Amino acid sequence: MYAIRLGDDGAELRPLEPWHAEEFLAHLDRGREFINQYIPFGSKATDLAGAREVLQRYAGWRAEDTASLHGLWLDGMLVGGVLTLHFDAGNGTCEVGCWLEPAATGRGLVTRAMRVLIDWAVEQRGIHRVEWVAAAGNVPSVNTARRLGMTRDGVRRAAHLHHGVRHDLEVWSVLAPEWRAAHNDH
Repeated sequence: MYAIRLGDDGAELRPLEPWHAEEFLAHLDRGREFINQYIPFGSKATDLAGAREVLQRYAGWRAEDTASLHGLWLDGMLVGGVLTLHFDAGNGTCEVGCWLEPAATGRGLVTRAMRVLIDWAVEQRGIHRVEWVAAAGNVPSVNTARRLGMTRDGVRRAAHLHHGVRHDLEVWSVLAPEWRAAHNDH
């Protein structure tokens, strides 16, 4: 369907669809503990049927135009992804997020992929506000929001219960005029 090169290091952004279930499960198995430190993404996908169900759920949301899922491949191997949630083109708002397995961290993959995703949301779909929500302790995620030029709107204290711990959630955002101004500077 599409494969967008994210640089010269073999990184690509591609659709992540139900037919990728086996590859998605292998990826989650490699990174499950790391991925699930702050978010439950894929935590119920512990077998092929569960992996397919997660991907099918996102495919349904994409068809409804309320979310989308995109995989990150490095040298032909699925290593993570980026997504939209709460996508509301009529209201001009969406949330974005990401996940990576440990071996793929520290390469700027999420930042590069997120630039493509935010460009698409702002320029193609007319999104005015793009939001990023991260557990305050998830320093790499918070740093990605900063690298993307987002503004920290505030903290929702003890808003997310995960693994028996209440996490503060930091809310970051970028508005379309800010995104365009920063992009035009480059």
